[in-house]
Amino acid sequence: MLLDRSKAPEFITPADFELSAPQVRTLSGDRKLYFIPTPNLDAIKLEVLGKSQRLTLPLEKSLVPSFTLQMLTEGTSAFSESELSEFFDFHATEVTPIVTYSQEGMSLLTTKKHFYEVLPIFCSLFDQAVFPEDSLDKRKSQRKLSIRMEREKSASRASGLFRQALFGNEHPYGHEITEAHVDHFGQMDLIDYYHNKLWTETEFFLCGNLEPAELDLIEGILDKIPCQTAKQSIALPTAVTTPSILEEREAALQSSIRIGNWSIAKTHQDYLPLSVFNTILGGYFGSRLIKNIREDKGHTYGIFSSLAEIGDEYYWVIGADVQKANAAEVVSEIYKEIQLLTAEQVSADELEVVRNYLIGQMITRFSSSFDLMDRFRSVHHSGLDFDFYRKKLAFLRTFTAEDILEVGSKYFSNPPFIEVVVG
Repeated sequence: MLLDRSKAPEFITPADFELSAPQVRTLSGDRKLYFIPTPNLDAIKLEVLGKSQRLTLPLEKSLVPSFTLQMLTEGTSAFSESELSEFFDFHATEVTPIVTYSQEGMSLLTTKKHFYEVLPIFCSLFDQAVFPEDSLDKRKSQRKLSIRMEREKSASRASGLFRQALFGNEHPYGHEITEAHVDHFGQMDLIDYYHNKLWTETEFFLCGNLEPAELDLIEGILDKIPCQTAKQSIALPTAVTTPSILEEREAALQSSIRIGNWSIAKTHQDYLPLSVFNTILGGYFGSRLIKNIREDKGHTYGIFSSLAEIGDEYYWVIGADVQKANAAEVVSEIYKEIQLLTAEQVSADELEVVRNYLIGQMITRFSSSFDLMDRFRSVHHSGLDFDFYRKKLAFLRTFTAEDILEVGSKYFSNPPFIEVVVG
């Protein structure tokens, strides 16, 4: 049978897919080990994550958690930095810090062949790190340079100012990190955070081709990792929102634009239709904003819209880098596209393009066991489980133009929104 290459293959909506929940084991301190097997794959990935205690620190010490985690591989009581680096390199192992406003920990990626040799050394990072002062001084110098360079980039600056406009500069999520923050802490601050706050209510996420007996052995090793209990509840200050920030740069040829507002959590009943609305507006390469501002007018290489979260706070943001002379027009066109999408139903053709795109994108995100664990973690920390994805697929298969119009009218029909322009 000859293929007709002038026609695209028919898109077939997949049936419901089965997602096997991770196996759960309980360690001391009621800590949980989540395990997903990877048959025929000899790579092992382990993530040790605890609840961030950054918000318990004064704002001027906001960099302490990230420096603490980054310096865990700078030396322990048994190994120097060079010895640790050589050991992990020789055993084809990656050790990476994980730092967000909500979670902090370490990730290990290695082969099964080397796993049992690497694991004890990896675990020693959790209670034997020494934080040498010469390494700290070097990292502080590098961080100052990085902060200075990022501030000069209009896109980075606009993103930081948008969070500041949303939350306020005295709020931990909006507070601007400057070079001065690097001088507000020293070695003892890192040591104190390491021993008293870092490993708070830790959880373990493991993927590998492992048998029950091997899991028993691994569980015994992981059980020795320190465990802290949260000593205080964290009360965030009230956000103080600024409607607009313009940072003029006379010599700039480019302006970076951020427009957005508050949003909702994954647990909210409107989240799924809102995520589709966001995709149509600016969440993929065929979006309204791309077609208007990139393809029709040529004002930008890329423009995006996304739903974001920091800790337990949620917002949406549109971002673009454009020629400075066109910035005002682009802002106007963004509002125009939002208004159209909240006032007129999406056509049947556009609806099906977006439906097929979102279903295809969702399925590809479950292509491996490592992906499966990533997807599990992303909803687990929101208090959800794999049922979220089953509900999502069901919604993507059935949503209507009326659903999108209704949610758009509810969350996007009250402009002006928060605006930031740098350039």
